[in-house]
Amino acid sequence: MSRMRRYKRLHASVIPEITLTPLIDTCLTLLIIFMVTSPVMFNGIKVDLPKGRAQETQGMQEEFVVHIDKQKQIFLNGIPVKHEQLIGQLKKKIGNQKNKTVFVKGDRSINYGQVLELVDEIKTVGGIDRVALATVKMA
Repeated sequence: MSRMRRYKRLHASVIPEITLTPLIDTCLTLLIIFMVTSPVMFNGIKVDLPKGRAQETQGMQEEFVVHIDKQKQIFLNGIPVKHEQLIGQLKKKIGNQKNKTVFVKGDRSINYGQVLELVDEIKTVGGIDRVALATVKMA
């Protein structure tokens, strides 16, 4: 019996090891992939916003954003939309919600009159309470 006890003691003290190296390598690889791809996802539309001092919309959630880039191409929430289809798309997305705000981010090289025409068209959509012109805060 002494042999049996010795055998049990030897094998009971052995703890299996788990190697974490493959797991750490995989996590670091995924982290690098996300670090490289995330700026590409958020910088898809290049719009040079005009500068301003006021921060009127601070803390407001931007649910509906209309971009107008230098080539006068219009985007609704990052999706390219033709000028004629913008109002229909907004009506479809807003549905029967009320008191919504639409943010217009127009490039500063665009004619001010064209931006105002677009803002005026957006105001005709039911459910929209405000149309905000986005600016970049001056330093």
